[in-house]
Amino acid sequence: MLAREDPVVGVFTRPDAARGRGLAVVSPPVKQLAEEHGIPVVQPRTWKDGTALETFASFRPDLAIVAAYGRLLPQAALDLPRFGCINVHGSLLPRWRGADPIRRALLEGDAETGVTIMRMVLEMDAGPMLWKRSTRIEPDDTGGGLELRLAELGGEALVEALDRWRAGTLGEHEQDAAAVTYAPPLQKEDGRVDWTRTAAEIERAARAFSPWPGASTLRRGAPLQIWRALVVDASPAASGSSGTAAPGTVLATEAAGPLVATGRGSLRLLEVQAAGKRRMAASDWSRGARLEIGERLG
Repeated sequence: MLAREDPVVGVFTRPDAARGRGLAVVSPPVKQLAEEHGIPVVQPRTWKDGTALETFASFRPDLAIVAAYGRLLPQAALDLPRFGCINVHGSLLPRWRGADPIRRALLEGDAETGVTIMRMVLEMDAGPMLWKRSTRIEPDDTGGGLELRLAELGGEALVEALDRWRAGTLGEHEQDAAAVTYAPPLQKEDGRVDWTRTAAEIERAARAFSPWPGASTLRRGAPLQIWRALVVDASPAASGSSGTAAPGTVLATEAAGPLVATGRGSLRLLEVQAAGKRRMAASDWSRGARLEIGERLG
């Protein structure tokens, strides 16, 4: 955007926040970039008292572009720019309206996802769609990796939409209300592995929750993070030779990694992280931890 002819008159972003183990106060990346280019930055804690709206109005914006802001703008803010407000959303609307569309697409096993450039209305992610770009979800995609890819795709889609808008070829399409699905914010506890789920669901969770909050289970009461896994058999009888092994039971400790029973099928652990340890191959952890066949995780 900074290389385009349209001047960026100001940036609104969230307040600086403490990050990491040392809890050092860190500025959002968009703030750092804006300051490098001499662009004014505003970091309101709320839009409810009218102060942020007054500051917003002082910039006299023609168009506002919102991406991953994490705050709901009041109607007065949406109405203020001469050409309105548009949003870069990380899903192919109307699928996955809400705060966590990227991880939700991974969790549900979607074949593709993408970004939607939409005109903002007061209802969350409900405005008319202006432009879309899609991308295939690869078998090894993680939440963090897919987020980075969609961020780049979102920038490309935004530029394309603005160019089409200037050329008068950008259309608006209302969302199909019957096809709407929602992606509410995921919490840390959502990363806890439920071994009664299918092997495919748990494998997708390990990828979706990487790097945060991580897919975690317990082994002898201690946390164990599962970073990578592989569905070995998705059939109902894959949980042990007779199909009677309880979910979470260690079926085998092999060189390729331990095999664990699930609610449907078996899952091979490929990369794990025990509490206070580094990430490592699950086979190495299994040997060092003396994992035994018949143990139950969780």
